[in-house]
Order: sequence, then C-alpha cells, then structure tokens
Amino acid sequence: MTSAPIQVAPATGRIDRRFAALKAAGRAGLVTFVTAGDPDHETGLALLKGLPAAGADIIELGMPFTDPMADGPAIEAAGLRALAAGARMTRTLDMVRAFRQGDDDTPIVLMGYYNPIYSYGVDRFLTDARGAGVDGLIVVDLPPEEDAELCVPALRAGVNFIRLTTPTTDDARLPAVLANTSGFVYYVSVTGITGAGSATATAIDEAVTRLRRHTDLPLAVGFGISTPEQAAAVARVADAAVVGSAIVRRVEAGLDADGKPTAGLVPDVLDFVATLASGVRAARG
Repeated sequence: MTSAPIQVAPATGRIDRRFAALKAAGRAGLVTFVTAGDPDHETGLALLKGLPAAGADIIELGMPFTDPMADGPAIEAAGLRALAAGARMTRTLDMVRAFRQGDDDTPIVLMGYYNPIYSYGVDRFLTDARGAGVDGLIVVDLPPEEDAELCVPALRAGVNFIRLTTPTTDDARLPAVLANTSGFVYYVSVTGITGAGSATATAIDEAVTRLRRHTDLPLAVGFGISTPEQAAAVARVADAAVVGSAIVRRVEAGLDADGKPTAGLVPDVLDFVATLASGVRAARG
C-alpha cells in the first residue's frame, strides 16, 4: 500500500529557493541532464562545473547503471562510457562534493535507478548524498507503492524525492504519485524511452493545466526537447524545461575515433546549453 504523506520541513532547500527565484524573475528554468563520469571523471566534472554559468538552473546528474530500462540509446551509451571509465557511486558523490566547493546555490538532483542505491545501502547513501550536497532524487523504477524503500527515508533525511508523471498517469493515479513528491514534479511529455520523439505544444499545455489542478509544486517538462525553440515552447507554460538526451548526444559528438574527449568537447556542450538557456529566458519576454 502507498504510505501516508510525510510531513517535510518548510521550503528552505536549494530546489525550493531556485524555483522561488525563478518565479520572482518571471521566467521558467532550464534543467539539464548529464551522466556522472561521462566520458570520464575529469571531463564529466568540468561539464558539471560549467553548467551553471552556461545557464542551467537545476542539474540532473545521472547515476550510471548497466541496465537503464527507461533510457534511450544516447543515455544508455553515456552510462556505459562512464562505467568503462571507472564511474561508481562513490565517484558520483565525489563529483557533487567537488562541485559544491565552488557552487553552493545550484540544485543537484541525482537521477537513475534503485539498484545502485540499494547496493550502496540506503541509509549510507542518504547520509553520504546529503553530506555531499545532493538536493533531490529521481528514481524511475520505484513506484509510490514502494515509498518505504527510499522515498520516505529520503524525505526524512531532507532530500527531495521527485516523481515522474506521464501522459498515461490519469487523475485516479495522480494522488498516489504526488503523495510524497517534493521539490518539483517532472512531467514526461512522451511515452517510451528518453530521446524518443517529442510532444506537441498543445499536448504539453493541456497536460500542465491538468497537473496544476492536482499540485502546487513547480512543474518541469522533459523528454524530446532538443532545440532552443522547443525549450522556449515548454518554458511558456511550465516552470522548467528539462533537456537530457540532446546534451548527452553533444558529449558523444565531442569524442574522437578512440572514444576519447576532444579539446572542444566541454566548450561545445556548454555553448549548446547556453543556446537552450537563451531560448528559455526569452520565452516569456
């Protein structure tokens, strides 16, 4: 059974502060996804550190996993590159710690699957993640019926637990999905794996309108956004646009024939993020 909603602390975390600042500025935010340690630890850390200046308002950091069932080819390949380069949970948390040495404001959300967290140990993971500076979790393979596994302990540890909703999440299901959600709600605008197609502006507008009837949390919309124009269209109706696969594909494009990062990889990816950010910022101008 779904657990009763957990009472969490007042809205004082980085995610809450960031969305409050965006609302005060009258604009939507840009949420960017990169895989931790892709294509290697040093390059991944350089990307992570460069994202805020490029315009990322919130960062989703993918936890590499060997069987990412909800991800498309681009993010799956990124995870395999990272694992081959030595990525593991301890190094992902090390990246967050290193990031926090220079940025104590930008929210970081770890995104991925339960298996690596379970293997690490839930209590140990939450202690270490919180200590490293992680603000939230998106764990795509834990439904509300399993809230006791990670969601409830995360909320008690002061870590936001962010839920995915999809076009197939109907009004009867939404209360269970939203019961322990905090930080923001991530609306997956298309069914299927990451990077597969995109939804129409009308469909997104209708979905956001419906979700707002169920929650006061900020709404971020992702899946299928790959251009500044698409990001701007989402930013006109939602509180944030999420871009993942398109950024990961730019990382892959910056590899040489041996799969090693070229000198231009980091600046090219960050330049691309800057174009997405410009689209989001201009959406309500």
